[in-house]
Amino acid sequence: MNKAQFSEMISKKVMILDGATGTLLQKRGMPAGVSPEKWVIDNPSVIIQIQREYIDAGSDIIFSCTFGGNRSKLGDYGLEGQTFEMNRRLAALSREAAGQRALVAGDIGSTGRFVKPFGDMPFEECVNIYKEQVRGLLEGGVDLFAIETMLDIQETRAALLAIKESCDLPICVSMTFDEAQRTLTGADPITALITLQSLGADAFGCNCSTGPAQMVEIIRMLKPYARVPLLAKPNAGMPRLVNGETVFDMGAAEFGSYTESFVEAGANLIGGCCGTSPEYISELRRHSYGLKPLDVEYKAYSAVTSSRKTVFFGEDNPLVLVGERINPTGKKLLQAQLKEGSTHELRRLALEQTDKGAQILDVNVGMPGVDEKELMVKAIELLGGVSDAPLSLDSSSPEVLEAALRIYPGRALINSISSERIKLEKLLPAAAKYGAMFVLLPLSDGGVPQTAAERQQIVKSVFEAAAEYGYKKNDIVVDGLVMTVSSSQEAAAETLKLIEWCSREFGCATIVGLSNVSFGLPERGWINAAFLAMAVGRGLTMAIANPSDELLISIKMACDVLTTKDVGSRAYISYFNSLEKPSTDQAQTIHNGKAMSTGERIYDAVMKGDKEGIPLLIEDAIGEGMIYGDIVDKFLIPAINEVGKLFDEKKYFLPQLIQSAEAMKKGFDCVEPLLAKEKADEASGADPKAGADTEEEASITKRRGKDVIVLATVKGDIHDIGKNIVGLMLKNYGFEVHDLGKDVSAERIVEEARLSDAAIIGLSALMTTTMVEMRNVIELAKEEGLHCSFMVGGAVVNEDYAREICADGYAKDAYEAVKLAKRLVDGVKKA
Repeated sequence: MNKAQFSEMISKKVMILDGATGTLLQKRGMPAGVSPEKWVIDNPSVIIQIQREYIDAGSDIIFSCTFGGNRSKLGDYGLEGQTFEMNRRLAALSREAAGQRALVAGDIGSTGRFVKPFGDMPFEECVNIYKEQVRGLLEGGVDLFAIETMLDIQETRAALLAIKESCDLPICVSMTFDEAQRTLTGADPITALITLQSLGADAFGCNCSTGPAQMVEIIRMLKPYARVPLLAKPNAGMPRLVNGETVFDMGAAEFGSYTESFVEAGANLIGGCCGTSPEYISELRRHSYGLKPLDVEYKAYSAVTSSRKTVFFGEDNPLVLVGERINPTGKKLLQAQLKEGSTHELRRLALEQTDKGAQILDVNVGMPGVDEKELMVKAIELLGGVSDAPLSLDSSSPEVLEAALRIYPGRALINSISSERIKLEKLLPAAAKYGAMFVLLPLSDGGVPQTAAERQQIVKSVFEAAAEYGYKKNDIVVDGLVMTVSSSQEAAAETLKLIEWCSREFGCATIVGLSNVSFGLPERGWINAAFLAMAVGRGLTMAIANPSDELLISIKMACDVLTTKDVGSRAYISYFNSLEKPSTDQAQTIHNGKAMSTGERIYDAVMKGDKEGIPLLIEDAIGEGMIYGDIVDKFLIPAINEVGKLFDEKKYFLPQLIQSAEAMKKGFDCVEPLLAKEKADEASGADPKAGADTEEEASITKRRGKDVIVLATVKGDIHDIGKNIVGLMLKNYGFEVHDLGKDVSAERIVEEARLSDAAIIGLSALMTTTMVEMRNVIELAKEEGLHCSFMVGGAVVNEDYAREICADGYAKDAYEAVKLAKRLVDGVKKA
């Protein structure tokens, strides 16, 4: 099936997908703790029967039994060497089951690892892992691909690129969003949609984690921005334990009753996930009769994304400010640090600009004597965790820009593509492949055109070339090409003419680099501000500028009011109120960067995840004679607690949480030896330097190395991303973590807890079929006379289930696990 056939098919009727597979396999004999893929190959009649039951129930598309079929997951069973052949065989089995009655989607799931910078897996390794699986699925005869249950947008990009670079078959992508409508790493549905449809997904949607009611709302949210069909595979409500078995609280009839709501919201493909069966699919099919899916229309908007945020511009949106400061030209400190491999100043410039209002960050790391491509990749990896602002990738080298586009975890803005032959030949295809927007620079091999009319002709010719790659006018941003008025006073007028032509006639967004206009003149700020106001009046969309320039920002805010793009003048009022009434709150004071003490800078470093800069700050604090205990109790711990609070409020996400925890640990590692020596001196009668630990803060120093937590994913379950994150956070908070890995028996967990005198056993399960194993661990531990506490977590677990199996607590995420562990340990100590 080609993409055009897929699109035509979906436009005619609501396509019904299949439902859950793993639970049905277990009901038909698959034991816990084995590779589902291997068991199916050894018992082919079972999967053929299940998939035929789904087709009989009304499934138009069935998914191959290859969700865990990549070498990373198969490696848990020692099967990584059979990846290609297993995927080929499993796809062929689904092909046999489907015959001519249904299509077969090659099913691709997570590798179970995080891609750099939040994990240990290089992006290209991830792409190659998926390519191996894709080759097997293609050989087995799949009609299309389904990338599903994805938690991280960068891993999803790797899977999507692996398929695109292997074949031209249609690709459906679905991600898992929590109750706050975010993925595990913080992407919201609209950001994920825009990123992945731009990269080439032929359908996008969500599956797992929620029931139909919540998922309908996500589909409804996506529809106004969707340029591709939308997909939904909800769970059958929420799981609970009944007589030792996991059941879902929604029956097939109720599940099917949501079909019309999904279609009205904009879903084109509907199926089921956890807890569903052929009976549920039959209800979906019954309710879909007579329903026609909404048309998939091209929505004309301009937007760029990071992994966690979308910035829209043009039309009714306010002027977008692009921060210009990440550029080594004229910045000796940044130049020196980039050459040394340090990113401290790069981080500072990024945060300073976004704090001052930059919505997009222009990133240029080119200078003599460095490997620009390597530096650009490093900068992108760093900035992805430091800031949620989308990036404008700024380089004159096509090779640098293509490398940057490949690993950028969003929809980037390229700065820039001109009509120069090398740019058109090398950059346009790369930009199109990765779905990037680009700044169109009206420059040719012949040089800089002086008049607006000449520039208009270049704009038309470059756009004509871009249109051959599928670009539309809302995918480009024309650079007004600002020249200095000190050498030619007519230059500004020509730029303004071009901006007005683009805005009023040609119909595209525009951008200017403001500082160029005033070069060589005194009091440049006045020229820049006046020119900005004039350009906005002609329809300017974006400006590259220094967001620390208060005059410039004030003019921008005023222009947004006067052009009616700041509705109700809310942003204007908020901005000037904040200038008049600075907050006295500690975190805000530090955030504003006003006269920070060394201790406040330590606090700030933890808040911003600056693990590179914090050792130097600790060294400064010690040199100033700060009490060692105060460094921990007054700055490190309050900072990480504030990070946790922001994480709870969904203002920080997993990347910031991990980076801040690592920075806090790095800082504590600097202080810990000094605290240990100080306590030894105190014990021997020496005059102590540090104050006593405060009860309120429950200092890490009292806990570190003393309280052991045994972590494990229970028997039969091979999912451990969440558990690994919990382990990292607990270590950073000073607990001694014994991580036993995944698919661990109750006997092994209890034995380790006894040998290590563990204070807590932490158990994780992601599958409804394995969550019952948690009860077995707790009962065995109590039978063996262990007096430790038990905490549980995982996507299928909740507070009610924790109480039912007599666990001492449930944690929904890593930070909740830390808080729960502290409560449990402190409660035992007080008792």
